[in-house]
Amino acid sequence: MNAKTRKKKKRYLFDNPDNVKRSWRLLCAVCIGLFLIDFVYHRQVIHSWEGLWGFYGLFGFIGIVVLILLAKQLRKLVMREEDYYDVDD
Repeated sequence: MNAKTRKKKKRYLFDNPDNVKRSWRLLCAVCIGLFLIDFVYHRQVIHSWEGLWGFYGLFGFIGIVVLILLAKQLRKLVMREEDYYDVDD
């Protein structure tokens, strides 16, 4: 067996669909657990809206969605043509 054949047969952690399902379930469980902890953990807040349940999770989610939408628009502004480096002068 040569190195190429061995490299092709190597399987990584997320090549197995069961591992993907397990990691997805773990991520969901952690998110739900952190949300539930928000009901019992008392934070010292400066603004009243910081005390809402799940505020930081919701704030982070909305922030990431806005960041992605802005990045899509910025891509249209700065994107170069596909053959930008292939053009002969």
